Amino acid sequence: MRMNKKDKVTLVPELRFPEFKDKGAIILENGNEIFESISNKNHNSDLPILAITQEYGAIPRDQIDYNVSVTDKSLESYKVVEIGDFIISLRSFQGGIEYSVYHGICSPAYIILREKTPIVEQYYKYYFKTNKFIQDLNKDLEGIRDGKMVSYSQFSSILLPKPENKEQQKVADCLSSLDDLITTEDKKLEALKTHKKGLMQKLFPTEGETVPEWRFPEFRGSGEWEISRLNEVCENLDSRRIPIAEKDRKKGSTPYFGASGIIDYVNGFIFDEILLCVSEDGANLVARTYPVAFSISGKSWVNNHAHVLKFENNFTQVLVESYLNSIDLGEFLTGMAQPKLNRSKLDVIPIPLPKEKEQQKIADCLSALDTLITVQVEKNETLKLHKRGLMQGLFSSVEEARE
Repeated sequence: MRMNKKDKVTLVPELRFPEFKDKGAIILENGNEIFESISNKNHNSDLPILAITQEYGAIPRDQIDYNVSVTDKSLESYKVVEIGDFIISLRSFQGGIEYSVYHGICSPAYIILREKTPIVEQYYKYYFKTNKFIQDLNKDLEGIRDGKMVSYSQFSSILLPKPENKEQQKVADCLSSLDDLITTEDKKLEALKTHKKGLMQKLFPTEGETVPEWRFPEFRGSGEWEISRLNEVCENLDSRRIPIAEKDRKKGSTPYFGASGIIDYVNGFIFDEILLCVSEDGANLVARTYPVAFSISGKSWVNNHAHVLKFENNFTQVLVESYLNSIDLGEFLTGMAQPKLNRSKLDVIPIPLPKEKEQQKIADCLSALDTLITVQVEKNETLKLHKRGLMQGLFSSVEEARE
């Protein structure tokens, strides 16, 4: 490494905007040269209480599901957070340092950082979330676990890049624009999912009814839908499932499915056809973070945490999959700590179905919508992958030197 005349460590970023390539290496400065620790408790407890989260950053507690009671007396010790402040939280060693766009107060357990020299805050908002910074944060912090805080002195020992403010702004604007695009595309995805949910409510009969509110013109007046038990419209292949302990799995190219999808890839297969898997157990049966019913095809292996169903017609499978993912399964679940949808309960879930031609029409409609959703998901993931790669290039170095 080399030092410059001011005895500073420098670096050259892997990616750099053209107008800054002739600016030379970027100086690295210790955290306490750029940020100071603030402990302002001068408030009347009338500011919003901020939760410091990895998912939302610093955000008013009443905007998220954060139910922690605080006495008026304890509020007096809370610290004031200004817009643009950074906060070291109990989880910073895992997910970096949080940024606040709110004026509020937070627990005195947190360390508030404020710029002591002119910087572009958004630049450091992104930098403090890079793998590089989190690795630096953990480098000399062996033994830190839940309940222990990264100290200001530990933060101060970390070298941070400090390019000219114009370059900071350029990087921040680029990543911010990409974030705006990702947000827009995420909204499109949510709109598609909401549209499908609304469509399901119209195209399927509501509870207690045998005719849906909406029907394709050629099927109006075609009579009632038939309500059947699930085991009457498909064949259960649970007896063919074979769980494999992780230590016993031979790596291969066959997807190994569990309750919520692929969990590994193994050698060999036990199924080679189009099937429907339905979660047998797990918190997702209640949380519904992921679909509880999902189709699989081709060579596959399924463990004992997902039921395996085979349908005579693919369009019937499409309807049943969409229906199971749209209804509340609470009355069919057993277990409290670990929700379970056992075979006997699965078999008796009532499934409303029209005649085959109408099934085909509805399935084609839902499949087309699912294709749009899949394409949007892939687009969103590509954008997020691009952002991760861009951040890695903009904040990593091809050269660290001491001049």
